[in-house]
Amino acid sequence: MSWASSSIRSPPSRISLRPKAPEPSTAPKSSSTGHRRAPTPVFGAQDCYGLDMASPRILVADDEPNLRRVLSAILAREGYEVSQASDGVEALERLDSTFDVVITDLKMPRVDGMKVLQTVSTDYPEVPVIMITAFGSVDNAVAAVKAGAFDYIEKPFEQEQIRQIVEKAVKQAGANRSEPSPDLVSDVAPDPSTGRHGLVGRSAPMESIFEIIEKVANTPSTVLVTGESGTGKELVAKALHENSDRSDQPFIKINCAAIPKNLMESELFGYEKGAFTGATTAKPGRFELADKGTLFLDEIGEIPVEMQVKLLRAIQESEFERVGGIKTLKVDVRLITATNRDLEKAVASGEFREDLFYRLNVVPLMIPPLRERQGDIPLLVDHIIEKFRHRLSKEIEGIDDDAMAALSAHSWPGNIRELENVLERTILFCSGTRIQRSDLPNELCANGSAPEASGSGDSGETTGSTPVLDPITGEPVSLKDAVRAETNRVEKELIAHALGETAGNVTQAAKLLKISRKSLQMKMKDFGLRDRVRDGESGN
Repeated sequence: MSWASSSIRSPPSRISLRPKAPEPSTAPKSSSTGHRRAPTPVFGAQDCYGLDMASPRILVADDEPNLRRVLSAILAREGYEVSQASDGVEALERLDSTFDVVITDLKMPRVDGMKVLQTVSTDYPEVPVIMITAFGSVDNAVAAVKAGAFDYIEKPFEQEQIRQIVEKAVKQAGANRSEPSPDLVSDVAPDPSTGRHGLVGRSAPMESIFEIIEKVANTPSTVLVTGESGTGKELVAKALHENSDRSDQPFIKINCAAIPKNLMESELFGYEKGAFTGATTAKPGRFELADKGTLFLDEIGEIPVEMQVKLLRAIQESEFERVGGIKTLKVDVRLITATNRDLEKAVASGEFREDLFYRLNVVPLMIPPLRERQGDIPLLVDHIIEKFRHRLSKEIEGIDDDAMAALSAHSWPGNIRELENVLERTILFCSGTRIQRSDLPNELCANGSAPEASGSGDSGETTGSTPVLDPITGEPVSLKDAVRAETNRVEKELIAHALGETAGNVTQAAKLLKISRKSLQMKMKDFGLRDRVRDGESGN
């Protein structure tokens, strides 16, 4: 397809357009150091085993070479690692779990953008997909967003528009990775022995959640889902939607923490052409897209105070105006919100409006942390193993009792998402047909559970009263230095293991570790592991 009348025509080396922000005084500034995948808590580390520190990876799929080059140049200058695909077939061939965001043209030969979206949504549901559409086919792009795409970009586009949408998508990807995978429950069989409504669990807390879902799913009442990160708040929101009479309508989600404050209003309510610099066309907001369906506002506690009164009016009156518009739009939206914050404390401190809190908290639904429903861990483990066994093509038949005991004894500060991460990594490196205790991370093998992250011990003394000692010299060191040393030890151990599993193939080892090849090469150099590279593979 042709790329007509774009505002970006020069080849990458000659791009000269200056960014245009909706609000120049408050527009967020991008930098290569500002884009990092959100942390996934595992044994107190900031991310999965401390390895996932590569620059975010973007897959750009379009059959127009000039557009691919320009888009890739823009993103590369922002610090992203970009891979290109000339059409949908090549995009699906390149696609893997190391990508953070996929940008795809809607219309391409052989395989179009909708097929790419469907594949990503099925195989990598945590990866946001951004659609590129030509003028005149916006309706198709809107349909794609209703079908699960994160957002769309209409050609011709401005560089700042690209930056803002990709930045939001990267933050959304990070938020997605801190919660259980959406496909963790999508294929759960309707077996009452494992759970209900697509959710795994038979503990008393889960039975209470099932009862609430059954009572309120098919009502218009707003639901406030609370709980720690990684407990599955979005999964509960989806269960409410899918068990309602709106199940065949859109389920639109937005992570409020991923949206810059100055863009929140246009994100929720849309904008008209000319509403601000760069608004070359009108665009619907999330409330419009969710009409007749469900709108899920995650991290609702992060919404700016100045936006809360507008959100309250939209909820109470079911109407709003687009930014820059005068026409009042009416919608029929079922609203579900979620947060890991204590909103009552936020109300008391003036950070959250009291009237909005009560409007959202019509039906409170608290998701317990995994440590408070440890009886569900065996059910979750069996289900997660079955999922990854097929996805990773590993012949894992089950898990030994002592390994299951170690998993059940752990406190899981990262909740279900941490359990998923541990099991995925364990299954990748497991050489037998059953997971044994020795296959689990050292922190689980050694003690059966990781040390509790608590500020006090049984004696009532704070942990600050016991100095952290260097494991070699025995001299006191700072906690920061101790954590860094332990992180380096774990990283080196996992990288050596991955290189061993792949016979020294750096590319395959990087895929196993879910980091970029360049990042792995740098770490190999730092840890003195370049001798592990097989013949024919460059470690430089």
